[in-house]
Amino acid sequence: MKNINLFDPLQVGAIALKNRIVMSPMTRCRAIGNVPNDLMAKYYGQRAGAGLIITEGTSPSPNGLGYARIPGIFSPEQVEGWKKVTSAVHAKGGKIVIQLMHTGRISHQANMPEGATILAPSAVKPAGQMWTDTLQMQDFPEPKAMTPEEIVSTKAEFVQAAKNAVTAGFDGVELHSANGYLLEQFLSPISNIRTDEYGGNIENRARFVIEVASEVAAAIGKDKTGIRLSPYGVASDMPHYPEIDDTYKYLATELNKIGIAYVHIVDHSALGGPTVPLEIKQAIRNIFKQTVILAGGHSKETAEAELQSGLADLEGFGRPFINNPDLVSRFEHGQPLSDNLDMNTFYTADEKGYTDYPVYQ
Repeated sequence: MKNINLFDPLQVGAIALKNRIVMSPMTRCRAIGNVPNDLMAKYYGQRAGAGLIITEGTSPSPNGLGYARIPGIFSPEQVEGWKKVTSAVHAKGGKIVIQLMHTGRISHQANMPEGATILAPSAVKPAGQMWTDTLQMQDFPEPKAMTPEEIVSTKAEFVQAAKNAVTAGFDGVELHSANGYLLEQFLSPISNIRTDEYGGNIENRARFVIEVASEVAAAIGKDKTGIRLSPYGVASDMPHYPEIDDTYKYLATELNKIGIAYVHIVDHSALGGPTVPLEIKQAIRNIFKQTVILAGGHSKETAEAELQSGLADLEGFGRPFINNPDLVSRFEHGQPLSDNLDMNTFYTADEKGYTDYPVYQ
């Protein structure tokens, strides 16, 4: 057991953190017109007590804008909007990385600008529906299988988005290879039925993720690049498959070779998803030699236990940050957490249930 607590500082690649508490990425749908705004700057600034903030999923291109009102980072207007956010966090001594999320097949044309295309490794339609502001709930359509040219151009979009993030003042980027979005869609033999060098065996299915990570790391620095993974997750119609463990062990090995700053593993069991087996978390921890973040349903006590066991270096908290903007201070001073959490305002468009939760009195 290590004598570590949540309030110890840590150097993660190029990023010096004041504590080991991470604000997990959470989609909040306040980016009207897909552009970050003053309201978002206020929200993230309120939560700058975290050692590291990871933003909501942000699209690297028009093709990745799957959900209503999610932000992008591919236009000058979006970069300027994000500068307000990074400035608000840095003004309070916080650090913030942007999560680059291309939704791939988890999308609907009604949520995308004209000319954008729903792309995926293969033309495999996901089960389920998604919200659109104009048509309300809609079935997922069948995506277009990416051509070799579209694979190259999509990688380039991730690289340009990462460069834009640095311009916008971010401390780094996190590649979203979890929760059933484009990068994870390549990993699974159920959503990826390609027969070229990006499909088939584990090495081929992991190729796109590894190339994106490698090219982003080369563009902005491996010490500013992280990735999120969700082995055993089933979000966005991602059924389990026999090679899950081998897939993620191979991926961890290759990411370790690149030398990126961190791997972030999310476990959705607290929200009713399958438990991520301890064995695969331990395997990734043993293979990957840089920082490991674990997230999913933690209390202060369970998070510190994971730090002290050596399983993780940083601990992610999601929902507690929604209604406890001062979560770190509450943890530090032994103050009770708010239990006033309005799930009806998670994805609405204004300040209600977003920036109006009070600090501890």
